[in-house]
Amino acid sequence: MTAERLKPWHERIGFQRDWIWRGWQVRYSFRRSPSPPPTSPEPPILLIHGFGAALEHWRHNIPILSQNRTVYALDLLGFGASRKATPTYTVELWVEQIYEFWQTFIREPIVLVGNSLGSLVCLVAAAHHPEMLKGVVLLNIPDVSVRQEMLPPWVRPIVNRIEGVFGSPPLLVPIFQLLRRRFTIRRWATLAYPHREAITDELVEILAAPAYDQGAAATFCALFQSIRQPEFSPRLLDLFPQISRPILLIWGTQDCMVPFRLSQRFRQKNPHLTFVPLENVGHCPHDEVPERFHQVLLPWLDGLGNGES
Repeated sequence: MTAERLKPWHERIGFQRDWIWRGWQVRYSFRRSPSPPPTSPEPPILLIHGFGAALEHWRHNIPILSQNRTVYALDLLGFGASRKATPTYTVELWVEQIYEFWQTFIREPIVLVGNSLGSLVCLVAAAHHPEMLKGVVLLNIPDVSVRQEMLPPWVRPIVNRIEGVFGSPPLLVPIFQLLRRRFTIRRWATLAYPHREAITDELVEILAAPAYDQGAAATFCALFQSIRQPEFSPRLLDLFPQISRPILLIWGTQDCMVPFRLSQRFRQKNPHLTFVPLENVGHCPHDEVPERFHQVLLPWLDGLGNGES
């Protein structure tokens, strides 16, 4: 991929723009097909990154996906080059961001594609706003509600109280300053990427740079506090049966962050779901093995138009 890295950024991630959403600056990018099909244009794609990532994480995918369709990528509030704000974060807040972005810029059915936290946001968006979708693609989707389910009800207040003490800003900020170091990020990336050659200096910079933005430490504290709350996200087992559009669920079998065994919870929950495991792949299939990812995604996208998915 050395030749790819020499290309200008706008060829790899599209043209970057800022959008003011509810008073916050949000970054997005778009790339239109150089030769769109003369009839039956393909539905646009909107790419949503995972926790701690940014739209550059799709740099290997946008050039391929935009060959015959328009592709958008969005930095969720608090991540990437979007504003490091400090609201009470919930998955629903990001769903509202996506939906209002769609209403503002697209206004036709799309395919949502998300990785990790982004896939969770995409699934909730698919359940709440089916009118915006032709289909949804989920990569290694986490179920943060499992954490609460694993704790006995009488233990939950105790655990929350302990986390509240250790999760106070005076303690969290030094932790954040350690976590954002490029050496630390590279070490953490080895948990997400079994293919070590995918952990490049470019990837480390994509993950590290937003953590040095103004307000990043305060955003980290706000995220930590929000994710611990039960209302942060609905249960995935409740959501999957609600989806009326085709679903493609891709999961790396060597994922150490969201273990592959958790995929068994969802595989039979929706008749519209296609499940594809990727052997010897970790938490970010689209970035770790983009060629294999495209071999799965592109035929599925073609099937949407043919009614095969």
